[in-house]
Amino acid sequence: MSGMQILAFVGCICGLGATLGATLSNEWKTTSRASAVITATWVFQGLWMSCGGNALGAVHCRRHLTIFKLESYIQVCRGLMIAAVCLGFFGSILALVGMKCTKIGGSDKTKARIACLAGIHFILGGLSSVTACSLYAHRITSEFFDPTYIAQKYELGAALFIGWAGSALCILGGIAFCFSMAGDGTNKRADYTYSGAASFISSRTKVQNMAADMRSARGNGNPPKHFDKNAYV
Repeated sequence: MSGMQILAFVGCICGLGATLGATLSNEWKTTSRASAVITATWVFQGLWMSCGGNALGAVHCRRHLTIFKLESYIQVCRGLMIAAVCLGFFGSILALVGMKCTKIGGSDKTKARIACLAGIHFILGGLSSVTACSLYAHRITSEFFDPTYIAQKYELGAALFIGWAGSALCILGGIAFCFSMAGDGTNKRADYTYSGAASFISSRTKVQNMAADMRSARGNGNPPKHFDKNAYV
């Protein structure tokens, strides 16, 4: 299961990086760049900035100076993406402690519980990220296909696809961490059964050896040894 945990940890770290990149990106929505040939201009917006560029390569960005004039869905997406990054960060720390290949975290049972807790953090972070990206995409598509909407229409930006990919990696990695705890429980039950069988075989072998010693002592004419009631325990 350690190999599965390492693979899950790498996937979760990649998902966390993608989520962080999507959070900081300014291309959550963008206008079409094919409106003209020479003097093409476009606008792209993110959670923190609104930028404009042209075909000559000039790009100018302006921050959202206040949160009170922002639309409610942008503020909700901000909170969800920040929560996703925080959950992924704490999940990474817990995963390092709970993985089998590390030497911190206590016993195997404790490390399995910590790994499962890390998986829950990654799953919640992935769900927060995918909710934010889906909410933002739904707003863009609803405005784009609304015939009564007369303002500037936008298309889906690259940050949304990056956020969806990062969410999938975090959710899959978190599920793998949770399944690793179930695998540890199965292995422990198998080890317990095997230890009991070995103990029974060793006790039976001990009794046979002591009986053979008594028979050899009688054949040599030596008086048999006296054993107390705890001799065969």
